[in-house]
Amino acid sequence: MLNIILLSGGSGSRLWPLSNDARSKQFLKVLRDAEGNHQSMVQRTFERIGEQGFNANVTIATCQSQIDSIERQVEGEYSVVVEPERRDTAPAIMLACAKLAFADKVDLDSTVIVMPIDTYAGAEYYEGLKKIDSAVRAGVGKIVLLGVEPTYPSNKYGYIIPSVEKGECRPVSYFTEKPTEELAARLIDQGALWNCGVFGFKLSYLIDIISSYTSLKDFDSIRDNYSMLPKNSFDYEIVEKAASVAVVSFSGDWKDLGTWNTLSEVMLEESSGRVVCDKQTCDNVHVINETGLPLVVSGIKDAVIIATPDGILVSDKLRSAHLKPLVAAASLSRPMYEQRRWGEYRVIDANVYPDGKKSLSKELAIRPGKQLSYQLHNHRSEVWTIVSGVGEVVLNGVVKPIKAGSVIEIESGVKHAARAFQTLHIIEVQQGDVLIEEDIDRFGNFWN
Repeated sequence: MLNIILLSGGSGSRLWPLSNDARSKQFLKVLRDAEGNHQSMVQRTFERIGEQGFNANVTIATCQSQIDSIERQVEGEYSVVVEPERRDTAPAIMLACAKLAFADKVDLDSTVIVMPIDTYAGAEYYEGLKKIDSAVRAGVGKIVLLGVEPTYPSNKYGYIIPSVEKGECRPVSYFTEKPTEELAARLIDQGALWNCGVFGFKLSYLIDIISSYTSLKDFDSIRDNYSMLPKNSFDYEIVEKAASVAVVSFSGDWKDLGTWNTLSEVMLEESSGRVVCDKQTCDNVHVINETGLPLVVSGIKDAVIIATPDGILVSDKLRSAHLKPLVAAASLSRPMYEQRRWGEYRVIDANVYPDGKKSLSKELAIRPGKQLSYQLHNHRSEVWTIVSGVGEVVLNGVVKPIKAGSVIEIESGVKHAARAFQTLHIIEVQQGDVLIEEDIDRFGNFWN
């Protein structure tokens, strides 16, 4: 059986302020499926894998902050491997392979294909995955890559330069990472391909590499000692050091939707939210407004305008590829909006008072049938005001009903949770010296 590892990481800072550490770009529902329904990049990737009829064992390699989003958006059979800490793609792939070999007891001679979970590509891309599988099983290379035939000399991508040999799968001569446009043009004349971050190999190959870093042969032990694996990208740590690397090329639809410039090319709606855009004076403008405040746009061309609780972006589309250092200087230290498996929350206000005390106000929406985990906080107290909905709250094991108008006081150290029968909208006011999401001890679900 083919094994597919989908890499789901990164904060997508180039798509700020719609994307952040808690709301990564791959989960943004800015695409549309065949029926016109809103769809995320993650959902599109799973849909394409299903359409190709792969008999595949799918594993998602991700971080803890993305688990809720994955569970909300992905249905069907798959497994998840969670990094204990973020250490780049090489250790993440090694950990996922360790699970396949040591926990799932997958045949070491089977093929593993690693690919980004936020791929935006056509059928030719997925046909290329089948060709990689065939090349790996035939022993054409220890590692087999997928390369995209370039459509223009981009300085945003890495390049794979194959040998001059002919054939569907060719040896790789060397790599060049994000060259100038002039050099990219010369490389394309030599037959260079865009590196789309897809790797294929036999599971045994990666297990042998893992054994060079540790003698452990147990998945849980390797996960518990994750820091011993190299903190490096898979390209630099593994691919560029490999003695035998080949590449399968394909020509077709493929985009890296990592910037507003490229993402806006596939967005069917030019505006969403409370937006009034003067069509007579605006051209090639995409606007998203999540604030609820009115947003008026006039006399703007070739731009993106994004307003969310995390911030406001106004950028020329071409310049949007270079936002990362600006976002690092401007963005807040915590996300102002998050989707969770139980619903969502939005930060309304935060204050620091002369005596050093802090307060933070949030609006929570708990979906029907869902519940907050049974939890306590060590550094803050909370007051919940139920704005609408019906449900139950539990405080140190004592359950009572709640509805619109109910007020619940929760002191630090008190175990508490809530569940909704009808969607619960709660205004939560936190008070204390430390008001961070990490101040939480969880005890599973109180209600089955």
